[in-house]
Amino acid sequence: MKPSVVPPFSELIAGCQRSAVHLELRDAYGVAEEDEDFAEWRELGTITPASVERRHDWLDLVRATTARGVVMKRARVVSVPVSEYIRYEHAGTYLNVEAGEQIRWLPRPEAATLALPGADFWLFDDRLIRFGHFAGDGAFVSHDLNDDPEAVKLCADAFAAVWDRATPHEEFSV
Repeated sequence: MKPSVVPPFSELIAGCQRSAVHLELRDAYGVAEEDEDFAEWRELGTITPASVERRHDWLDLVRATTARGVVMKRARVVSVPVSEYIRYEHAGTYLNVEAGEQIRWLPRPEAATLALPGADFWLFDDRLIRFGHFAGDGAFVSHDLNDDPEAVKLCADAFAAVWDRATPHEEFSV
């Protein structure tokens, strides 16, 4: 079943009791909310205090979610050598980790033998998927929800397989 209305992420995570896992499969995202941070990082080569402040809402959400016992994990499948965008993501990932999110990286060649879904997703409590769809240039297109047990199993198995092969953020260099 595909629920037709996609609530805001904050509502989905608020209803989460045990786990929220996120699989990212793209080498670049063109998300408007990151434009200023990405441009600043490209110019200065570092994550600035202003960039940290702009991430405040997300980092607070992670802290609050993990404080109530929900495990948040993110796995990123990346091409090697990594793209400029992935270098930017890597530079700021320490903030997510400090807030309580567990993050691992998997070079794409090591994912070649894994069955992966065709879109990024969040999986909440192994029961509800929020797929993220993006255009070829990385621009956000849409989200959709899916609670079909076969789709949930596919995503849960895919995430677990990537997680098992991936390298923790602290050990992964770009």
